[in-house]
Amino acid sequence: MKKILIISLVISCIFSNFSFSQFKLEVEITGLRNGKGTVLMELYTAANNIIKQEKLQIKNNACSVTFEGLKPSKYAIRYFHDENENIKIDKNWAGVPTEGYGFSNNVHGTFGPPDFEKWIFEVKADTKLKLKVKYH
Repeated sequence: MKKILIISLVISCIFSNFSFSQFKLEVEITGLRNGKGTVLMELYTAANNIIKQEKLQIKNNACSVTFEGLKPSKYAIRYFHDENENIKIDKNWAGVPTEGYGFSNNVHGTFGPPDFEKWIFEVKADTKLKLKVKYH
């Protein structure tokens, strides 16, 4: 009886530790056309809710951020290169962005942003993403 109790406790601890696992997500953005301004990034849940917003400093036409303590789940990212630091993505007269932007999975839309489902990726362990900014 004592062995069964000990085995049950061990199994319970293993499963409870797994459900409370937290992981690290490292995101690197490359291909920025210059070092002006900052990169503004949003991290979303798969339910399309923003859970983190970051303002990233640019070094050598790239930037990076690490999100700590993420639960195993599905997430999505969008970002843009705010060259003039007005906290909005600037567009030309036709509505085409004049500042660089991007999404997780390096997906891009044809006329407007890609469907949200295409940005979604899964974190099951410590994860590294390499994203490349797009300019028109």
